[in-house]
Amino acid sequence: MKNKDTIFVGIAGGTGSGKTTLARHLKDAFGADACLIAHDSYYLDQSEKTYEERCKQNYDHPNAFETELLCRHLDLLAEGKEIDVPIYDYTVHSRAKESEHVIPARVVLLEGILILSDERIRERLDLKIFVDTDADERILRRIRRDTEERARSLSSVIDQYLTTVKPMHEAFVEPNKKHADIIVPGGGDNPVALEMICSHIRKFL
Repeated sequence: MKNKDTIFVGIAGGTGSGKTTLARHLKDAFGADACLIAHDSYYLDQSEKTYEERCKQNYDHPNAFETELLCRHLDLLAEGKEIDVPIYDYTVHSRAKESEHVIPARVVLLEGILILSDERIRERLDLKIFVDTDADERILRRIRRDTEERARSLSSVIDQYLTTVKPMHEAFVEPNKKHADIIVPGGGDNPVALEMICSHIRKFL
């Protein structure tokens, strides 16, 4: 049974939109009263595939995620129970052997590009946010992130963007903006939007 003192906040948006930045600002604002979960942590385990096979997978489609496990974890948090979230290693396109232990909090933050595309996830969220950022800015942020933090080559980032990221954004991310309760323009560093969202969460609590 869901704890009425807990609010589940979903933060969606395209790749490089600033949704992770906004999620971290919210985590900082509520401190120990909040926990943050990344949808990316629930990419399907692909340890049985070769590295070459993993590189060819479409990571921007809803089927790339173990959604049932995510929903089960959200339900456990709603019941006040602790969970062990998988850790995804982007450098090898598979799950790490370790996991992250997450303790229930009054504010549960879930961020990811596709969290609004699945009804099972949406129905578990009390507040749905979409970070809306210009496509040119998003791709530049993705290039910087993937080359600097995930050991990807520039050519591989561009190829992935053109073959899967962009078409999947148009098919599954942008259309589901209609499900958002709040749309945040211009990325995650929007102090006015941040304060408005924090105020809403405080009223809920």
